[in-house]
Amino acid sequence: MTTNTPTIGARPQTASPRLPGRPAVSAKRGRLMAVASGKGGVGKTFFSITLSHALARRGQKTLLFDGDLGLANIDIQLGLMPQYDLGSVITGKLSMNQAAMQYEPGGFDVIAGRSGSGSLANIPLSRLQILGEDLALMATRYDRVILDLGAGVEKSVRQLARAADTILVVTSDEPTSLTDAYAFIKITAMERPNVDIRIVVNASNSTREGERTYQTLFKACQGFLKISPALAGIVRRDARVRECIRHQTPILVRSPSSEAAMDVEAIAERLLAS
Repeated sequence: MTTNTPTIGARPQTASPRLPGRPAVSAKRGRLMAVASGKGGVGKTFFSITLSHALARRGQKTLLFDGDLGLANIDIQLGLMPQYDLGSVITGKLSMNQAAMQYEPGGFDVIAGRSGSGSLANIPLSRLQILGEDLALMATRYDRVILDLGAGVEKSVRQLARAADTILVVTSDEPTSLTDAYAFIKITAMERPNVDIRIVVNASNSTREGERTYQTLFKACQGFLKISPALAGIVRRDARVRECIRHQTPILVRSPSSEAAMDVEAIAERLLAS
């Protein structure tokens, strides 16, 4: 990979101070996993849905939580019309447990965001801290919880990510995607030095190209941050992904033998084994 791909390794930003409040609820390591990306458009929500489905297929009681507070769209990708959503939880009308609904075709539960309104994007960080603690408590009722975060490195995204003990950073081979993924990893590692960060390379033309993309990001993290994030896996580019999103049907339902589906299933296997 040429060195002029992403410009990464800039001087770190100052970490935000930890918010005061209730002590964090601890969960079994790997039980609550956040899926993050430095920028939008890298397939983060598709990956979150497919990973949840793959874990459920392996007998894991799984919850998929739409934590994209500005542009929630898990319900859209799944073709759901939820009666309740995260907005009702934040306003105190419902408990988080009451907002969960079962997605029967996938065998996992979903807490939907508020699609298209953007009304949750600016809620106070103190409320987000409580939401994260409630989510960590909710996670004790499940084998696995997948938290689909909003894209970017805003404080609201990072605050909600604090609920997770494992963070899967999704990137592609585009220079902007790599640069923004590095920025997310840098800030997260500064704020939470011991968090388990792993990298997912999505929409790769081949496994070999995906490995090269990972190595580019890995070397930047080693060189500038002195950390070595592991490779969670590579998902190959697959035209059936777009087809499944268009039909609002999970790929493990519509095209379970496709390359992308098998790649995410392999990632699920490795996560369960680690």
